[in-house]
Amino acid sequence: MNSLITLSNINAGYMANKPVIKNIHLDVKANDFIGIIGPNGGGKSTLLKVILGLIAPYSGSILYKGTSDHTNINIGYLPQINANDKSFPIKVIDVVLSGLMGSKGFFGRYTKEEKTEALRLLQFVKLDQHANNAIGKLSGGQMQRVYLCRAIINNPEVLILDEPNNFVDKHFEAELYELLQELNKRMAILLVSHDIGTISSFIKTIACVNEELHYHNSNKISSEILQTYSCPIELISHGKVPHRVLHNH
Repeated sequence: MNSLITLSNINAGYMANKPVIKNIHLDVKANDFIGIIGPNGGGKSTLLKVILGLIAPYSGSILYKGTSDHTNINIGYLPQINANDKSFPIKVIDVVLSGLMGSKGFFGRYTKEEKTEALRLLQFVKLDQHANNAIGKLSGGQMQRVYLCRAIINNPEVLILDEPNNFVDKHFEAELYELLQELNKRMAILLVSHDIGTISSFIKTIACVNEELHYHNSNKISSEILQTYSCPIELISHGKVPHRVLHNH
């Protein structure tokens, strides 16, 4: 299977001679669903910025379908969302359409077909009846689904999500992951989360990021393996019911 994104020996950070991530190797293929876990400050966000082309690595290479040009691949991105995002006076459908701004420019006009696609996506997440409502009138879970529509309106080959469950309750969280499973049939997904207990039921493989990256070719992982990876995550889950296993504290 051809690779969509390939990172080889990546070292990157924000200050000279002080890398946040080191010797990173990762190969993302079509229909992968990779859960990215790791401690705060371990380099997860830096890894995403490198993949998105927002920062250049100090060394190493990153290929997008075999070339170094990140515009050679269509990537959808759902950043972390917080309550402040609700204060912006914009309609729900316009939030979704803003996902096309990168290709159309700030003042670009949206076609009838693009507006129809935005409505179709809102229907996909069961929010089409809110299309003309202000984004601020939605709940956290509803708003998360709107921003998911914005991330996928350009039909990405890879969808990247940074802590998507931070701003939703458990009811909407379950619906979100079910939507992601459906999307995974037609795109690769990279999902950053601290909650391995929840995501282990949905992802296919795991990448532990704590300066270096350790790839685990399964969604089942033990505390012993996490210790081997130097990945101090305290949440382990197996079986149908996600549960939290805490070390002595």
